[in-house]
Amino acid sequence: MRWWAWPLTGILLYAAWPGSPLTMLLLAAWVPLLLQERQCSTARFFWLAWLSMLLWNLGTTWWIWNASPPGAVGAIVANSLLMCFPLMAFRFTRRHAGEVLGYSSLPLYWISFEYLHHQWDLSWPWLTLGNGLANSTSFVQWYAYTGTTGGTLWLWVANVLVLGSLLQWPWLKSRTGLALRLLLIMGPLITSGFILRWQPLASTNATTNVVVVQPNVEPYTEKFNTPADTLVARLISQSEAAIDSNTRLLVWPETAIPAQAWEHRLAENETFQPVYAMLARHPQLLLVTGIDSYRYWGSTNPGGMSSRQMSDGSYYEAFNTAMGASAGQPPALYHKSKLVPGVEGLPSWLGFMGSLFDDFGGISGSLGKSDSAMVLRQPGNPYQPAPIICYESIYSDYTTDYVRRGANILTVITNDGWWGNTPGYRQHLSMSRLRAIENRQWVLRSANTGISCIISPTGQVLQQLGWNERGVLKAAIPPATGTSFYSRYGDWLSRLCWPLAGLLLAWALYKRLLARRAPTPSV
Repeated sequence: MRWWAWPLTGILLYAAWPGSPLTMLLLAAWVPLLLQERQCSTARFFWLAWLSMLLWNLGTTWWIWNASPPGAVGAIVANSLLMCFPLMAFRFTRRHAGEVLGYSSLPLYWISFEYLHHQWDLSWPWLTLGNGLANSTSFVQWYAYTGTTGGTLWLWVANVLVLGSLLQWPWLKSRTGLALRLLLIMGPLITSGFILRWQPLASTNATTNVVVVQPNVEPYTEKFNTPADTLVARLISQSEAAIDSNTRLLVWPETAIPAQAWEHRLAENETFQPVYAMLARHPQLLLVTGIDSYRYWGSTNPGGMSSRQMSDGSYYEAFNTAMGASAGQPPALYHKSKLVPGVEGLPSWLGFMGSLFDDFGGISGSLGKSDSAMVLRQPGNPYQPAPIICYESIYSDYTTDYVRRGANILTVITNDGWWGNTPGYRQHLSMSRLRAIENRQWVLRSANTGISCIISPTGQVLQQLGWNERGVLKAAIPPATGTSFYSRYGDWLSRLCWPLAGLLLAWALYKRLLARRAPTPSV
């Protein structure tokens, strides 16, 4: 490979990412790096891999800088480095366990990396490879069975087959090899077509309807310089212009009510009184909205990075909260569980870096979180929404927790305005389309500055409000009546792959040990 070929994989991955019409480049994007791996030393391959991953991360997620410069640098550099681990494990396996096991290990190692990367406090699933197909929803209806992990597996298999064709692997030249290539590459696309053909069309003729509001409040200055009462009045005015007697669900965006509210005093909080009055006028209505909330602990220290202390020595926690509210019912509160690393929370072992990071929503320090997903309910209301807050919508496996707890419609409340008019909010929208397919549920997306939309269970965006636009969406849609295979079993494919990856790595280590212990032939 010539010197100019080293960044090709990073460039191709960036060029194919959602927002681009070149999605199918993902079927061969890894091939340049895999070709170089065969021709260079281990140290050189590591640097080539890291530079390629850096280009991919930088090209697709540079916009994080607009919200938090330290967060952007940390996320891009660290995530690029972490992505090298499965690639280096593949190289080790290929060299010590042979070509067949080596290339078989590659998708297993990458899937295992993605799975583990989603589980810890520094998770960053934005560049999960299967997310790359987010705007090709007609091709990925089988995500209802596999989730994004199935997409990751398919793309890696396709890349290995393209590599094998370039290297002229003998078994690929046979009729069986040709048939296998066609099956592995075209099979998922054909399967998706069959699923779409037999998938019942999503009804938009329900007797009840939903309303989604996009207030379009500039997040850096207007939000904090405008009285909270004024912003709440705007939300209520927008909502009541659309609500009718059949409206059962109203969705406002993340931190839509900007009052910093103590949770034990929500009932008497002055900013919330107009909201309660609106709900009293529409007793059939369930409101899902984002708020900034605080829990008072008194003299008890709750512990952890989210524990804060007041001047009088008492303790409290701050949360990015989704509130479910209806007339005559106490508010139900869900605290965002998947926190953005750096800007919303850090693990305790990185606590010394806390002062380097800014935070979304004007709250400094690590936020508290709920232990698990929850569902919002109102007696007699057909909708039981999942209160998915912003970043959580990237986690396909976590979203299924809401469904298993009884959610029959997915509400994504977000404030993508922190990133400005960049690819970030468009990519974020695309991933909500995958959550709709995976769970076969409607998605109501309320984004402060856009894009708010209504997404069908097959991933189609049926209504939307553009960037930097104030407006309301309304649709008569039914709640889901069943669950998809993926909703029931979650990320079963990753849980199958990572033990296999562990066995392959152990075998490669064993083969290396045998080779080192082999006697040196005498002269």
